[in-house]
Amino acid sequence: MRFQNPELLNLLWFVPALLLLMLWAYRRRVRAEEKLAGRALLAKLVPGEAGPREALKGFLILAAVFFLVLGVSRIQSEDRLGAVTVKRTGVDIIVALDTSTSMLAEDIQPSRLTRARQEIGRLLDRLRGDRIGLVAFSGRSFVHCPLTLDYGAARVFLEEFDPGLVPEPGTAIADAIRTAAGAFVREEAKYKVLVVMTDGEDHEGDPVEAAEKAADEGVRIFTVGFGRPDGEPIPLKDESGNLTGFKKDREGNVVMSRLNERVLERIALAGGGKYYRATATGAELDRIYDEISRMEKKELTSQIFTSYREWFHVPLALALLVLAVEFSLSNRRIVRREWGGRFE
Repeated sequence: MRFQNPELLNLLWFVPALLLLMLWAYRRRVRAEEKLAGRALLAKLVPGEAGPREALKGFLILAAVFFLVLGVSRIQSEDRLGAVTVKRTGVDIIVALDTSTSMLAEDIQPSRLTRARQEIGRLLDRLRGDRIGLVAFSGRSFVHCPLTLDYGAARVFLEEFDPGLVPEPGTAIADAIRTAAGAFVREEAKYKVLVVMTDGEDHEGDPVEAAEKAADEGVRIFTVGFGRPDGEPIPLKDESGNLTGFKKDREGNVVMSRLNERVLERIALAGGGKYYRATATGAELDRIYDEISRMEKKELTSQIFTSYREWFHVPLALALLVLAVEFSLSNRRIVRREWGGRFE
């Protein structure tokens, strides 16, 4: 049993605070009533003991707050006990995806970046025993998803790829190749594939030299180019997805993002792989995986960690039930008495 949002459990401090507030309000009200009418007269004017009923209603409110906090903290239980060690036969594949703003160009619908994510998703559908890892890059790079056989986890990481993932602008392909090469098992001289997905524009450093060094470490590099050589403006949109304009340079000219096929071809050549231009059908990753399928394979080991089942709905339902019971109770026990004509 665990909580997805354990920091929200701090809200439980409201329970004792609310209890103290209720006690203070109750005592203040009792003193005010006694000062107004006195205990004897008040008992005749408002028959029925209020203390037990009010205590029960207060307890129910506190219980509702308690269950509500448990609900928003998202209580979970384990579906599987511990991590599961999985062994399969395949190769290690790392996909380095360009998340720079130029990948928002829409010369490939719905956009270069969205199309690239869709193609990686199709690749995940085809994997059979290969480990997959993800590298995000723009002006710098980092391993976003380490090599794993848990394709479901890889999909979760894939959904996070957007231009804000790497805040530094640029297209550091060389750095992405070095980062990906470092994520493989260095002792192995084969079984390693890197797929670089980018428009190849405004690259920093020397990506061809980085590809040659990676190839010396046994990494086979494929490249997939997104965009058109003649260029496409980069759209700017508001939070609702409405077009507000296009990206401009310092002189106020609209920036045209162009596919740099020459550098991508040289990277693939230096890495012992092939270059493919992205198409509307997304067949290029199918062809790359066909190439990978013919490679020599090894036994791969990975851990698929515990998944959790959500139970937040149970305490939330209890909170609603307790509040319904509290609402149905009156503050005082109803006492039926006949009017005798005067107070005794």
